[in-house]
Amino acid sequence: MSLKMKEIPTSERPYEKLEIYGAKKLSNSELLAIIIKTGTKDEPAITLAQKVLLLNKEKNVNDLRFLQNITIEELTKIKGIGKVKAIQIIAACEIARRMGEPIEIQNIIIKNSQDVADLLIDELRYEKREIAKVVLLNSKNIIQKIIDVSYGGTNFAMLEPKDVLYEAIKINAPKIIVVHNHPSGDPMPSKADIDLTKRLIECTKLIGIQFLDHIIIAENGCKSIMNYI
Repeated sequence: MSLKMKEIPTSERPYEKLEIYGAKKLSNSELLAIIIKTGTKDEPAITLAQKVLLLNKEKNVNDLRFLQNITIEELTKIKGIGKVKAIQIIAACEIARRMGEPIEIQNIIIKNSQDVADLLIDELRYEKREIAKVVLLNSKNIIQKIIDVSYGGTNFAMLEPKDVLYEAIKINAPKIIVVHNHPSGDPMPSKADIDLTKRLIECTKLIGIQFLDHIIIAENGCKSIMNYI
């Protein structure tokens, strides 16, 4: 039987523990319990938090990345987690994700491909869906815009060059870098990735846009496809 929150020693309750020792001393379930805030008459918030962590299909309670893709429907299947609590959890996870994004792209100068990889790695390396982005640069290599050209698909290589180049042509961007992630964790380019990159190089030559690179970001690192062409 779970202890009720009032039965847990004050110094061990998540709120009080954070205040006394700091957030870094709390476990994943304790931090999540603070977001959940209240439990039920039968189970405290800490127990509900532990049940949320068990939704991780990898069964690794120390890996919170699965929460990036958790849904309201999955959370509300847990008795004691209603829609409001589910939304609170998802909102907190989205805040954490956005904290990994650059504050702004204004006046960012790209000196090399690693600069782009560093800019987008926190957003893409653990993403479970395949996302493709185009970084649009001006003639001085200052970022004008970063756009998503594919989101949530399973095969970036199925994209057509026109989808990748549309915005660059629209705003007359002279240079582009393409970036996409591999949810498998392996950054090695596939034959299809290489073939598409070759097509993009040919297309950009025809329309006068400089194709600088195509970068793959994954959990296990980053690769430039240009090194495989």
